[in-house]
Amino acid sequence: MEDMLKRVMQGESLRVEEGVTILNQAEKEILPALQHAYHIRYQHFGDETKLNMIINAKNGLCPENCGYCAQSSVSTSNETPYQLLSKEQLVAGAAEAERRKAGTYCIVASGRGPSRREVSEVADAVTEIKNTYDLKICACLGLLKEGQAAQLEQAGVDRYNHNVNTHKDHHDHITTSHTYDDRVTTVNEAKSAGISPCSGIIAGMGETDEQLIDTMRELRELKADSVPINFLHPVPGTPLGDRPKLSPQKALAVLVAARFMLPDKEIRVAGGREEILRSMQPLALYPANAIFVGDYLTTDGQTAALDHDMIEAAGFKIESESKVHV
Repeated sequence: MEDMLKRVMQGESLRVEEGVTILNQAEKEILPALQHAYHIRYQHFGDETKLNMIINAKNGLCPENCGYCAQSSVSTSNETPYQLLSKEQLVAGAAEAERRKAGTYCIVASGRGPSRREVSEVADAVTEIKNTYDLKICACLGLLKEGQAAQLEQAGVDRYNHNVNTHKDHHDHITTSHTYDDRVTTVNEAKSAGISPCSGIIAGMGETDEQLIDTMRELRELKADSVPINFLHPVPGTPLGDRPKLSPQKALAVLVAARFMLPDKEIRVAGGREEILRSMQPLALYPANAIFVGDYLTTDGQTAALDHDMIEAAGFKIESESKVHV
């Protein structure tokens, strides 16, 4: 692993088989692997950690059949659906993001993709938020139609998130209501409109190690600036609700591999952090340089105060809003 560390720090990209080797070695010897990953993290991001906050702007009502999601059409979990939040509610969420020291505020809406009205309403709220708060705005609204990315960019959206979630050869095992290429197209639409592309994965959905690492390679080719690493939190009532959880060691190994495969990208520990990593959460900060503060879409997170304390106790600093970049 030391030879691969040296090559990565000199600017070389690793092959998939090398990434698999790192993943497997890291799971067996996690502490030395975390130290190696930290060297790469520090080279590009120092000891600062970016904070992101999600607002669940629209819940449920989704026609897609994604097997991991409590909001999907095939879920029998007890989710309360609601339409897009009002402008006032979205702006109030931005105030809360600032209070939690988040540099990026993520507006997330369920559904296959936004309607023209929804894009206009989000754009209107974003314009007011950008005029009021020193926040970066990430939108995550689903598959985009022609012209929608440009409208969001003009309103001030800095980043658009659309995860590829899993390997293209495993995609049909997770959902059949849209394709892997549909997701890639939306990432490229955002990029073409001048919005920073954000795309990541959900680890633990039955993919092989080779598929997991090859998906990281695909994200490198997609030139995603920000890569959220989610860990499946099996939700009762969803098709993947009975899948075994990843071990904390495997989850940390995934983060180590992501840092080696995507050395200069924002690696964000996302959904499943608290549930999967448990008491080992602070160790995730050594490969990753960003986390979400607060709750996720349909699962609870720990409090912002606990996150702040965790970051500082581990010897890292919270990146100030004025220094956040996409």
